[in-house]
Amino acid sequence: MSGFDKVVSSYADAMQGLTDGMTVIAGGFGLCGIPEGLIAEIKRMGVKNLTFVSNNCGVDDFGLGILLEDKQIKKMISSYVGENALFEQQLLSGELEVELTPQGTLAEKMRAGGAGIPAFYTATGYGTPVGEGKEVKEFNGRPYILEEAITGEFAIVRAWKADRYGNCIYRHTAQNFNPMAATAGKITVVEAEEIVEPGDLDPSQIHTPGIYVNRVIQGSFEKRIERRVLAK
Repeated sequence: MSGFDKVVSSYADAMQGLTDGMTVIAGGFGLCGIPEGLIAEIKRMGVKNLTFVSNNCGVDDFGLGILLEDKQIKKMISSYVGENALFEQQLLSGELEVELTPQGTLAEKMRAGGAGIPAFYTATGYGTPVGEGKEVKEFNGRPYILEEAITGEFAIVRAWKADRYGNCIYRHTAQNFNPMAATAGKITVVEAEEIVEPGDLDPSQIHTPGIYVNRVIQGSFEKRIERRVLAK
């Protein structure tokens, strides 16, 4: 295989270089499309004072929620936090800093960061606590607030299929935050359900080009259901 091969054989290699105090951008929505093994490796590493940028913080015993158990997360930048009792407890006690961000704004912050755009104007949040202290500019008679882009030292994402060069395809709703998150990390690590050879993926179907990806690892996923609802 050529020097473009980005596959690593261990989770330790996948997350090499992550240290205390870094910012990590994580793909997924709820428990859908989350890089389960990479999160477990961060827990094993025991790194502290991390800032995580993710739609939410998993649940109490799964996803990013497991990093709250040893208080590895110092700050969460999220749009939804309602499924995690430990998160609520640490927020109310002041142990966890939380920056609530509208969902579409959060996605655009990641996308803009990956595109090299430092900030953008959006109407979302104007006139609410989200807009307090932010620059306001009027376009076509409507006020907009200035939101800054987000980047991180690491981005961790989950792919349905990835080739050895890092080209990725996400399956169905796992396309949620993964494509944007993948562009916004200085080091982007992909945990894939299946790794294929270069040329096996249809170029027109690729969601994340390998140019954004630094490492790829074969994952093994539990695919837990976040909230099971059954008919009576």
